[in-house]
Amino acid sequence: MALIVITSASGSPGVTATSLGLALTSTRPALVVEADPTGGSGILAGYLRGGTTPPDSLIDLAVANRHGELAEALPRMAVNISEKVSLVPGTRSHTQARSLNALWEPLATVLRGLERTGQDVIVDAGRLGLQGSPEPLVYAADLCLLATRSDLVSLSAAKSWGESLQEGFERVGGASSLGVLMIGEGDPYRAREVRSVLQIPVTASLAWDPDAAGVFGRGAKAPKRFDSSPLVRSLRAAHERVEASVESNRAELGRAL
Repeated sequence: MALIVITSASGSPGVTATSLGLALTSTRPALVVEADPTGGSGILAGYLRGGTTPPDSLIDLAVANRHGELAEALPRMAVNISEKVSLVPGTRSHTQARSLNALWEPLATVLRGLERTGQDVIVDAGRLGLQGSPEPLVYAADLCLLATRSDLVSLSAAKSWGESLQEGFERVGGASSLGVLMIGEGDPYRAREVRSVLQIPVTASLAWDPDAAGVFGRGAKAPKRFDSSPLVRSLRAAHERVEASVESNRAELGRAL
């Protein structure tokens, strides 16, 4: 599935829970990178309920990058959170965001190279427009997913940022690498209506399923039949849609070259 970046325009549509959910429901090994510059690790505090305190985080990768040791440091700093999923935790504080600016571009190169090892990389880029936002990671992605709910307030913000993302991807020749990840289709609008408003393809839709989402987002106890819950089923379907989109984008790029 290569390098997938998930971000949002406003509010809390569930970027972190979705990033982790996609990784944990994948059949392939996956690395999750918390690149949200707001500080703290939503996965360590949420899914792992504060029970793990790794010695290293994203800021330590920035230090390694300054010493020319980024590629070697990345696997050492990744924390295993399941048999197939590892995590690079986010910064400990929002005050570290500026120190990451020089990291994003070389990190994008290293992360793209991990596909050769059979790993998927899923980046939680947090909310757009924040100081220290990982824009080079966004535009280096094989697929950037703009996560949004389908109500008017969410779509208003997504439309504004969607236009900026479209312009950015067109500048780097990757216009087809941008898609929408819709959270809660039909509440109230459907994928076709969202695409019409945003003028961006809806790559995948996830079910609005707060009980199941709490497992990924807060470390809540899994409800009965969790593996067949609407959210988990939609995450598995999203994998297929994402993989198909990446393959289509690469084929299109190959024809252009």
